[in-house]
Amino acid sequence: MFVILMYDMGEKRVAKALKRCRKYLNWVQNSVFEGEISETNLAKLKMELEKILVDDEDSVIIYTLRTTHYSKREIMGLRKGGQDLII
Repeated sequence: MFVILMYDMGEKRVAKALKRCRKYLNWVQNSVFEGEISETNLAKLKMELEKILVDDEDSVIIYTLRTTHYSKREIMGLRKGGQDLII
């Protein structure tokens, strides 16, 4: 499956979240990741993020797409990591 993940975390937890997400997905922009991932690895990533996030301060949003066939990606301005592998 294809996943787009973004997070907004407290300053002390951002580096930990970044490290966990980069294990499984491609970094696209600050706090934004995307890529193909298995259901098992997505479950692992979610568990790792749950361990570091603070429920009343942090948020993680995950969009899951079964296919990228009908999607389009447009980048304006500065291009950051991961764009060569996507859509």
